[in-house]
Amino acid sequence: MDPGNDTVTSQFLLMGFSEDPELQPLIFGLFLSMYLITVFGNLLIILAVSSDSCLHTPMYFFLANLSFVDICFTSTTIPKMLVNIRTQSKVITYAGCITQIYFLILFGVLDIFLLSVMAYDRFVAICHPLHYTIIMNPQLCGLLVLVSWIMCVLNSLLQSLMMLRLSFCTQVEIPHFFCELNEMLQLACSDTFLNNVVMYLAAVLLGGGPFAGILYSYSKIVSSIRGIASAKGKFKTFSTCASHLSVMCLFYCTMLGVYLSSAATQSSHSSATASVMYTVVTPMLNPFIYSLRNRDIKSALKRIVGVQVM
Repeated sequence: MDPGNDTVTSQFLLMGFSEDPELQPLIFGLFLSMYLITVFGNLLIILAVSSDSCLHTPMYFFLANLSFVDICFTSTTIPKMLVNIRTQSKVITYAGCITQIYFLILFGVLDIFLLSVMAYDRFVAICHPLHYTIIMNPQLCGLLVLVSWIMCVLNSLLQSLMMLRLSFCTQVEIPHFFCELNEMLQLACSDTFLNNVVMYLAAVLLGGGPFAGILYSYSKIVSSIRGIASAKGKFKTFSTCASHLSVMCLFYCTMLGVYLSSAATQSSHSSATASVMYTVVTPMLNPFIYSLRNRDIKSALKRIVGVQVM
């Protein structure tokens, strides 16, 4: 591309899902509903964990952190999209786009770290039950969360600063409903080789590393469960990690599906539609998965809401 066309653009256009005016009220209502359900559901989980002394355990401490991160993750993209639909504007400023990328990477990777920490918690609980309270002490739990936050903040800061070195053409249209890092790199007019190296290296280390830890934890969990003689004992032990396993599979499968589908179709519109699964649907379903499969959470929610939780 002609270097003369390069400039530091002051704004971008988020094209969203459809330019059809008749579909905008439907999209607005659908995403507003999903956003409110996500925020309300995850806030209930946080309130239940914080208010019920029976839930002051490592597993629920990590769950409350996951719920908080899910609220932040969804709030990074959906409110801006709703405002754009309401005001009939597709504009997002350059600073707003960089900020959105920063928080998207921060909370997205933090989700992965917390899921791996929760897998380690289940590994200790099932494979080393007699030493569980000693190993998973409050200091270690706090340290695991703190280290996760520090690593994710540094990674997202690095990725965002790397974006600042790029230049973009005027009137840049982003075929997405948020500023997605990979899409932004494809739209840049300047050389993105270093950005791509950093992005893929971070994906391998900060995405693949925790995933390998999760696989190792569950391999040990499966081995321990197989050693239990009674079928009832196996079911009871497995049920303690069923919710986490469901959430983990939902998050990883939807994220993997997004990038596989976008790579196969080479369609940005398909990628935007698929991204809804891990940016909106997964955080929305997490509270339902944990509340429907967990008696302790259901009991705490019953006391808070004052009605029977199904």
